[in-house]
Amino acid sequence: MTSKQRAYLKSLASSLDPIFQVGKSSLTPQVTEAIGEAFNTRELIKVAVLKNCMDDPKEVAEMVAQRTHSQVVQVIGKKIVLYKPDKDNPKIQLP
Repeated sequence: MTSKQRAYLKSLASSLDPIFQVGKSSLTPQVTEAIGEAFNTRELIKVAVLKNCMDDPKEVAEMVAQRTHSQVVQVIGKKIVLYKPDKDNPKIQLP
């Protein structure tokens, strides 16, 4: 992913609200599975890492990206933005 594409995705993600939260129990298989299923209807997802989660948000982002076969767009503070293009009908056209 180029820096121009990443910047475009960041601008799209700025208006999104987090749809998942990673809390005290960290990254459970259920949370990972739910995020993977969300990629069936969305291409861009924002995840919040709560204060009571002791894991580093960057490590959480990498683990989620690995397990869901997505890409980390950005990690700002405790917010993670992930991107996974739809194979059949991509809605987001990258520049």
